[in-house]
Amino acid sequence: MTGLHIRTVPFDHPDAVKLIDEVQQEYVTRYGDPDVTPVDVSEFAPPRGLFVVGYLDGAPVACGGWRAHDGPLPEFLPGDAELKRMYVVPSARGRGLSRVLLAELERTAVDAGRKRVVLETGTRQPEAIALYRSSGYADIAKFGHYRDDPLSVCLAKGL
Repeated sequence: MTGLHIRTVPFDHPDAVKLIDEVQQEYVTRYGDPDVTPVDVSEFAPPRGLFVVGYLDGAPVACGGWRAHDGPLPEFLPGDAELKRMYVVPSARGRGLSRVLLAELERTAVDAGRKRVVLETGTRQPEAIALYRSSGYADIAKFGHYRDDPLSVCLAKGL
């Protein structure tokens, strides 16, 4: 058991903002810039989205969310949920927390009627790619802001 306590929070909750700022800094370290994909707080509000923070001993150590997409084709299919801002703080890595968080995001997407999870990550995040592929995600055509970026990797999994 990981001991991770997962709470649904607004995208702009202080613990979420802290972790999102950290993941954005991680992108700067790995790619030179933060993720500039347009994101609106309201996209992560139920029922068309969700954001969660994972806590260990009361401290926020992990986060992630999904937002609904129902088109436009061919990038998004009706019933898609796009994962965003999956992150585990460095001091808590290697304990299986990302796998627990991913399972919770998939479960909540199913509960909301979503049919497929899609995501965009990058080649400089090999641990993320390994997590997703080992969880049943497969390569799809690139989409979104980074569709023409050679460092971009897009994956999907049917729910």
